[in-house]
Amino acid sequence: MKTAWLWMILLFVSVCQGVNAQVWLKTEYIGSSGFRDADNQKVGGKGDMKVIQGGVNIPLSMKMDENNHPTAWMVGVGATYASMNNKNLAGYVDLKEIFNAQLAVSYIRPLNKKWSLLASVGVGTFMDTPNLSYIRFNNLMGIGMAAAIWHLRENLDVGMGLALNTTFGYPMVFPAAFVDWRIEGRYMVNISMMDGIELSGGIQLHKLMRLKLVASMGGMMALVEHGGKDQIFTQQYVVCGLQPELVLSKSFSIPLTVGVSAYRAAYYSDRTLKAFFKGDEYDPHFMPSFYASVALKYGF
Repeated sequence: MKTAWLWMILLFVSVCQGVNAQVWLKTEYIGSSGFRDADNQKVGGKGDMKVIQGGVNIPLSMKMDENNHPTAWMVGVGATYASMNNKNLAGYVDLKEIFNAQLAVSYIRPLNKKWSLLASVGVGTFMDTPNLSYIRFNNLMGIGMAAAIWHLRENLDVGMGLALNTTFGYPMVFPAAFVDWRIEGRYMVNISMMDGIELSGGIQLHKLMRLKLVASMGGMMALVEHGGKDQIFTQQYVVCGLQPELVLSKSFSIPLTVGVSAYRAAYYSDRTLKAFFKGDEYDPHFMPSFYASVALKYGF
C-alpha cells in the first residue's frame, strides 16, 4: 500500500508549525538494516541513513484577540539533507543523497471564538543532491493549503481543509486534516500533525529535565529522472523511543531520542496520477534498526 499520499498531505500542513518565532536544528541516525522488495522478500542488500534538518519560523506581524487566538502573517524556511550508505541495492535505492528545502508564507486569523482560518502558499525543491547548481524546473513543487481550525478546547485544535501541490507537473487538490492536542504540567501528552506525525507522553522530572516516550513519522522525497522517466523517490520512516529533554530555559531545550526505526519505506514511483493510486500490498522498505537523534530548539 503506497503511503506517499499521507506524506504529501502532511508536507502541506507542516509549512506552518506555529505562530511563535522559533529556530530548530536536528540530526538523526538510522542504523544499517536489510531491505525487502515490493513482494516483501529480502533482496540481500542493506543500508543506513544520516539526516540533518533545520528551519526557522518568523511572525512578520501578530495580534492576539480576547480569546488568545492570533491574527498573524508568518514566513517559514526549512531544509533537510539525508546521506544514505546502501550496499547491494542497485535498482532499488540508487540515490546516495536527498535534499529538500521549502519556503512558505502563511496567514491565520480568528473567525469567531471557536474557529480560525489558516492559509499558506509556498514552494519547495526536492533533489538528489544538495548542489543547487543542478536544480531543474522538475525539481520544484508548488504547495498550498487552506483550512478551517476548530478550537474544540484550549488544548485541542482540529483542522480541516484542502491542500494543493504540483507533484505531477500540474495543480492537484487533496483533502487535508490535522490534530493538535496537548496536556501540559508535570505529566505531558502531545498528539500533533503540525509537523509530520508525533505522539508523546512524559513527565517533568526536574525543572531542567523532561522524560518522554515518543513515536513519530517523518520523511522526504526527491523528484528525479530514473530509468528514462520522471519519477518520485519517496522515503518515510516511523520511529519510537525514549526521549530525555534538557530544558535550559523557557525558550531553549535539547531533546535526545534513542530507540528504534520501526519502518523505513524507500521506493521509486512514476510521477503520474495513476502511479499515485497504485495499490501495491507492500512498499519496498528497510527492516527495523537502531535510531538516535539530538535536536536544538529555541523559541523567541
